[in-house]
Amino acid sequence: MELKFIDFCSGIGAGRLGLELLGFKCLAHSEIDIDSEFTYKLFFGSENNLGDLTKINYTDIPYCDLLIAGFPCQTFSIVGKREGFLDDRGKIIYHLSEILKIKNIPYFIFENVKGLVNHDRGKTLEHILNLLNNAGYCVFYDVLNSINYGVPQLRERVYFVGIRKDLCYKPFIFPDFLPNVNLKDFLLAKNNDRLDINNPTFKKYLNNKYNKDKVQIEKILDKNYTVIDTRQSDLRVYENKCPTLRAGRHGLLYVKNRKLYKLSGQEALLLQGFPKEFILKAAKISNNKLLSQAGNAMTVNVIYAIGQNLVEYIERNTHEFIRLANC
Repeated sequence: MELKFIDFCSGIGAGRLGLELLGFKCLAHSEIDIDSEFTYKLFFGSENNLGDLTKINYTDIPYCDLLIAGFPCQTFSIVGKREGFLDDRGKIIYHLSEILKIKNIPYFIFENVKGLVNHDRGKTLEHILNLLNNAGYCVFYDVLNSINYGVPQLRERVYFVGIRKDLCYKPFIFPDFLPNVNLKDFLLAKNNDRLDINNPTFKKYLNNKYNKDKVQIEKILDKNYTVIDTRQSDLRVYENKCPTLRAGRHGLLYVKNRKLYKLSGQEALLLQGFPKEFILKAAKISNNKLLSQAGNAMTVNVIYAIGQNLVEYIERNTHEFIRLANC
């Protein structure tokens, strides 16, 4: 079964990749960020970019079986102003809903930050669910953590799966957890970006009022693959796992052989589930841009797992339809 899809708010294409690994075919995508579009083309070649989805002529959208979108999250995130629908980025969901309704698309997968669930005391989530319900869909959602799906990254996101009401014969079940994996398998053998623990700026940071006497760097260096998150003031320590990658957080360090290394943009891609062949393609992208783009991306593995369950849902529905037709 080859399902065709369109990749909206595509970023660098993590959602697309998750579906393509299942055999889905991408017909087009929509992205307005120039840097992300450059990386997207490096990864997937010259593609049909529909442009700004708020200005798309609906007749230009080809028929597809599924729409996937990581619609803008900044307006719902706890690290932002949380202006919700008052911010134009928060209104993207209205355009997606309209596209679904007008094009009569059978299925969709949407992703956003966990903070959307409790934004405005749950009213935002309720409004989105009502919007998509009125567009003609049964909608199922759950908060999934990427660390449970084959990458060592603590990344909680809310995922929505929509099934057109005439095709919805039972609730959609989100994927089961996978065994945990080791952080070392997602780090590059060669990373020349080391941080000297005697660096004056780093020592000053360790001795600020938030960290003084709370962190013993020598003990941390004894534990390979410990990750240090150098936040704006206080730091946090994680063993064999990485905290959530974010567009604006580039201060992640890890321990290997009693040395501190800065997490690279290419390693961030691996932590988001991109295969190693994409690392070579990303060689033209600056490290900081790649860190930001990886921080904005979906996790490939999670989309793959959701897509796998959706394929099984569709196949069972098709088999049941054929059985009833032959009765």
